[in-house]
Amino acid sequence: MATARPGYRGTKDDYLVRLRRIEGQVRGLHRMVEEDTYCIDVLTQVSAVTKALQAVSLGLLEDHIAHCVVDAARAGDAEAEEKVREVADAIARLVRS
Repeated sequence: MATARPGYRGTKDDYLVRLRRIEGQVRGLHRMVEEDTYCIDVLTQVSAVTKALQAVSLGLLEDHIAHCVVDAARAGDAEAEEKVREVADAIARLVRS
């Protein structure tokens, strides 16, 4: 169930700036491969992009817990159980990635 107000709404602009920066890094990776850049240099940039995406993921997860999960827990009942299950599944996906 999607909520009408995402937990990250207060930091949305920050996320958009970070995602634009990541988008630029990915375009840079594309150029590096097109230009036959040394493998290790490309891998170093892949690692930087991966860390940047992980930081965004962890921030979104923190915002979700602090807002969506806490609000649902206050409401109680099935909504709380659903939000806890949802965040547990999200954590599992992040750990596997």
